[in-house]
Amino acid sequence: QVQLVESGGGLVQAGGSLRLSCAASGSLSDINTMAWYRQAPGKQRELVADITRVGNVNYADSVKGRFTISRDNSKNTVYLQMDSLKPADTAVYYCNAAIRRMGDFRYLEHWGQGTLVLVSS
Repeated sequence: QVQLVESGGGLVQAGGSLRLSCAASGSLSDINTMAWYRQAPGKQRELVADITRVGNVNYADSVKGRFTISRDNSKNTVYLQMDSLKPADTAVYYCNAAIRRMGDFRYLEHWGQGTLVLVSS
């Protein structure tokens, strides 16, 4: 079984910073692309940023220049550094990863449980 466990969410004032972490654990053999999504109340889940195994990154226009995604392949962990936070960034943030389990040749999508980021004005 494979798990993604997020941490680092919380309450922050507008203009502040937070760093989210997501660690994959369990019987996995490889991780391809890792990503962060978010879902605000009453809205659809949206991609925030993703990063390939070799470090190619992609950001939503709304977070470019403020958020930075990175990963540590030795720790099976992806990070999201969020700076200059705005109330509009308030959402539940979900970690996502394409993971190949031991004994399987397929890469399957896995999700974390989500962590709440609340930005006050």
